Amino acid sequence: MSDSIVNRVERSGIITLDFEELWMQYRPMPFDLAPHLWQGLALKEKDFREALDQTNWTIFSGKNVNIFCSVDAIIPTWAYMLIASHLTTVNARAFFGTENEVIEGILKAATSAMPQSDFADRRVVIKGCGSLNLSPAVYMRLIQHIQPEAKAVMYGEPCSTVPLYRKKR
Repeated sequence: MSDSIVNRVERSGIITLDFEELWMQYRPMPFDLAPHLWQGLALKEKDFREALDQTNWTIFSGKNVNIFCSVDAIIPTWAYMLIASHLTTVNARAFFGTENEVIEGILKAATSAMPQSDFADRRVVIKGCGSLNLSPAVYMRLIQHIQPEAKAVMYGEPCSTVPLYRKKR
C-alpha cells in the first residue's frame, strides 16, 4: 500500500462550481451617493453634476460598480442614470439594488457568460455551502445553463452531494 494521499475527487474529473469564487472575480466597487447629498437629505442637480465632473472615473474602468445610497434620502432616477452614463465611458458595468440583488445580478450574468461547452459530458457539483446568502433563482439559472451539456449535475460538496440530473444514455 502506498503512503501517498490521493485526492479521489480531483482525480474523478468532477467540475466544482463555487459561487463564492466566482463572486470574488466579479465583486463590484461601491459608489455611495450619501456624500453627495445636500444636508443629508436630497441631491441638488448642479452640485451633483459638478461633483461627478470632478470624479476620477478611471478607477472604475472595466469594473462592476454597485450604486447605492447608504442613508435614507430622496434620490431621483436621473441621478442613477447620470452615474451609469459616466461609468459607461470607462467601460464599467453599473448595478443598482440591495447588496444581495447586486450579487445575484452579477452571478446570473457571470453564469450566462460561461461557455456551455466547458461542461460537455462532465460531472458538475454546484457548491452549496458558503457565506453568500443567495436565492434559489441563482442556482436555478446555473443548472438551466449547464444541464444541456453536462453528464451529471449535483449539489453540495464533492464528498457529499445531492444528485439533481443525470443524462440518459
